[in-house]
Amino acid sequence: MKITVMSVMVDDQEKALKFYTQVLGFEKKTDIPMGEGRWLTLVSPEQRDGVELLLEPMGFAPAKVFQKELSEAGIPWTSFSVDDVDKEYERLTKLNVEFTMKPTQMGPVKLAVLKDTCGNLIQIAQLL
Repeated sequence: MKITVMSVMVDDQEKALKFYTQVLGFEKKTDIPMGEGRWLTLVSPEQRDGVELLLEPMGFAPAKVFQKELSEAGIPWTSFSVDDVDKEYERLTKLNVEFTMKPTQMGPVKLAVLKDTCGNLIQIAQLL
């Protein structure tokens, strides 16, 4: 058993696609129309055959509540690893990405939390 796809619920797939590709640097892998939404997955350019990130349309009412409550509590939806949190923070800040937590060392990791423009908080993490 292995992880092949993980989901991030988004309020607008097109807006999410732009943010996750043009700002965060992921690449589109799959884009298949499926009714009102799309099966829209992204991958890291460093791991084209790795885990896919599904930009899942927010079509389920309880999911909207869950996303809102997580965000209001300051809890990230998911976490992405980076080689250098400080460098990513600087790069993303220059692209006008809003952070709710600046780079902070917590034991053996350094973390920062950003808003993805689609209703989620996303953590970036560096193992020290």
